[in-house]
Amino acid sequence: MIQDFPAIDGFEAERPRLRALAYRMLGSSAEADDAVQETWLRFDRTDLSEVENLAAWLTTVVSRVCLNLLRARQSRREEPLEAFTSDWLGAADEDRLPQEEAELADSVGLAMLVVLDRLSPAERIAFVLHDMFDAAFPDIAHMMERDPAAVRKLASRARAKVRGTGPRPVDPARRRHAVEAYLAATRTGDFEALLTLLDPEVELRADAAVTGAAKPLTLQGALAVARSALAAAPRARSTVPALVDGDPALVMAPLGRLSLVIRFTFTGTAISAIDITADPDRLQGITITLD
Repeated sequence: MIQDFPAIDGFEAERPRLRALAYRMLGSSAEADDAVQETWLRFDRTDLSEVENLAAWLTTVVSRVCLNLLRARQSRREEPLEAFTSDWLGAADEDRLPQEEAELADSVGLAMLVVLDRLSPAERIAFVLHDMFDAAFPDIAHMMERDPAAVRKLASRARAKVRGTGPRPVDPARRRHAVEAYLAATRTGDFEALLTLLDPEVELRADAAVTGAAKPLTLQGALAVARSALAAAPRARSTVPALVDGDPALVMAPLGRLSLVIRFTFTGTAISAIDITADPDRLQGITITLD
């Protein structure tokens, strides 16, 4: 689809802002250009007759493109700091003036880019959009296809990491209470209670012995993990709290024989990872203390 000239002019008017936004999210000049180019391609293929706010629409598109790029980068386990350095030391496009590259660099700062690289893709998007571009949480939630409360939590956690404070350790009593609340919510089928306990980016990992499949199972995101917990409600009725290697956990031990262990990792007060082990060899090396 070829857009009319007013629409094209509208995109070109937004291009500098879109590139600045992409650069802050990605920390790479080349990737920022790729993100803006992909946004242009989607813009050119879309019927804009029902788009009331072009700037908001373009912000949504470029944000989702950046999120996908960050996730792809993370899956490849790349270290983008080298890309940052090459960008800053002169790997600018020939068509762009050197002072434009310098202005982009100065607007973020190398130290900030390094800190941002420690954030998860979702944390980085939420932080950049809210704290750097003053976007409202409901708007960011729409862009990221998440709940506003989850986006607010992502931005708050990212802010703490950027400031170097990080989440405070959770005392054992609170961890134990959260584990017991997780078990109770699973047994009763309380989906909302599970969501309040889980970090938005929670990851569940179960070894192959848990599911009987050929490969381990991995689930990501609070919704997927909460649904999985509810599906395991029958198993939860025979699960009890315990201390596993000194940490609050859940175990199954029918007839006194250990068959399954569920361990929890916390970020702040939220459950950020769940590891489920049923492999007999691995269970042998675990120390269990029942309440």
